[in-house]
Amino acid sequence: MSWDPGFAIAPTAAPLGFRCGPGVFAPAPELRRLDAIRASLRDPGCAGPDPVYAICMDVGEEACRADLAARNLLFGAVAYAAGRLGGEPVRSQGHVHAVSPSCGASTAELYEIWSGRAVILMQESDGDDPGRCFAVEAGPGETVVVPPGWAHATISADPRQALAFGAWCVRDFGFDYRGVRAHRGLAWFPCLAGDTLAWEANPRYPRRRELVRKPPADYHALGLRAGVPIWRQYRERPEAVMWVPQPARCDWAGFVP
Repeated sequence: MSWDPGFAIAPTAAPLGFRCGPGVFAPAPELRRLDAIRASLRDPGCAGPDPVYAICMDVGEEACRADLAARNLLFGAVAYAAGRLGGEPVRSQGHVHAVSPSCGASTAELYEIWSGRAVILMQESDGDDPGRCFAVEAGPGETVVVPPGWAHATISADPRQALAFGAWCVRDFGFDYRGVRAHRGLAWFPCLAGDTLAWEANPRYPRRRELVRKPPADYHALGLRAGVPIWRQYRERPEAVMWVPQPARCDWAGFVP
């Protein structure tokens, strides 16, 4: 990989998933098939890699397993296939984090890109007015924060490369797809012009909003350090990521990702 995630894990292409080193735990990957995400694609009948991506929820070092459970933290790893979905890049279908029983709120998510290039597409609401819309592009070693309650999807920005990333989330996570599926996607569709990523507004949102394309923000105010793997930041100072399962620790008003 282009970036060291801070513990012994690496993506595999055949089969799609992950390989773990000594002292690392991970479940068998859950494979997301193309048919499962067709409803949110611009062209639901398109061809593309199948499976589209593999997810391993709850990975990490064995020495931390009990602490992760006690803190209600979960680390996930995701590997995307290279290629394209018709005229779109490989991507997820999009969702909002459901209210977690542990905190009574939708929770934040912290991404770290390991290889390839990603765009985290996010919007304030999955309703008819999506609110502010951002396309945050990140490469290996960069982090992206999705605030609580925002609809979001993860997009591979380069069809020539496989994308892999890790993410901190709450252990009692849940996904709410209703608003995204009702609009057959987020407020903007990613499209490929050759190998270049472009954007097309989703006409099913009555209120059209500008898409702001940007690099990741400086998340120093959240206690994060640039250039340090987010797993290592947890190992050295767990409080640095506790706003993920406990979003009330932060003031998210006006947050810019």
